[in-house]
Amino acid sequence: MERVRGCACSAMQEFGLSNIVSLVNKLTKNHQAQQVLGLILLSEALMSSNKNIKSSKKDNKPQFASVTFSEEHGVRFLHFGTWWVQGAMRIDQPDHIELEYAQQMMAGLLFLDPNDKRLHLNREKPFHMVQLGLGTGALTKFAYKNFPKSKVTAVDLNPAVIVAARVMFHLPAPNKRLEILEGDALKYVVHKKNKETVDLLQVDLYDATARGPVLSSVDFYQGCYDSLKAPGVMTVNLFGNHKSFKKNIKNICDVFNNRVLVFQQVHDCNVVVLAFKGPYLEVDWNTVKSRAIHLQKQYGLPTQSWVSGLRSENARQEIRLSI
Repeated sequence: MERVRGCACSAMQEFGLSNIVSLVNKLTKNHQAQQVLGLILLSEALMSSNKNIKSSKKDNKPQFASVTFSEEHGVRFLHFGTWWVQGAMRIDQPDHIELEYAQQMMAGLLFLDPNDKRLHLNREKPFHMVQLGLGTGALTKFAYKNFPKSKVTAVDLNPAVIVAARVMFHLPAPNKRLEILEGDALKYVVHKKNKETVDLLQVDLYDATARGPVLSSVDFYQGCYDSLKAPGVMTVNLFGNHKSFKKNIKNICDVFNNRVLVFQQVHDCNVVVLAFKGPYLEVDWNTVKSRAIHLQKQYGLPTQSWVSGLRSENARQEIRLSI
């Protein structure tokens, strides 16, 4: 999630399920429409056809903020009923990762590239990338497009977010390589069937209030650690100027034995954190830079700029990357 203001929209509309179908048909016929969509209240229509029905005491289903959208200068934004931007997609480049912090969430590629043939030797199962928190599907789409030999799994608790990613942000339909799960991220990482099944884990879990990650406990990060293979890398999006930041950093460091790196803050508050599992890593920064140059040419990510930032932002990393 990016804690910045979305663009101002000219209208607000509530949609029932039939209206959603009509909207999809219109968008399909007119891909280059430049008018602002406005804030579209989607989640209630997906959760229930009758918004006036009161939940019974036995109904323990989670309640979600409305899933809404806006457009400006060729970019479509996702919101959760507020102005805070939860994700973005450049309409004429749907598979491009638009936001800087989201690009940094791919930093695990500096250490584990799914297209590296060496990583596929003696493997019974394909390289596995998991996103906890789907949003616009930017990370999921990028991984699915660029790493054809890998399995990609995205987990999100809100069914309306999943529908929005498919309808409004061009997320492909689930298939043998792409798994989209409606479920709780904590339950996913602590489930025994998912233990040591993930190579790259990307965590971006926020609600509409922008009050820090919705999951930040030691138990959650322990589940993340346990779900990773060795070697494995986790990236997490945190808010650097929020009181939750120190708590999250401490819990991540405690679980990952202080094998943690942080990026410089972007978008005024987003800080992406990397955490490592597996063999100790010590490498010359020139080697990391060469790796970054290759990745930038290969995938179009601004990886070269990451190297200097990681080197300067983290203590005792001036000469060599030691983690």
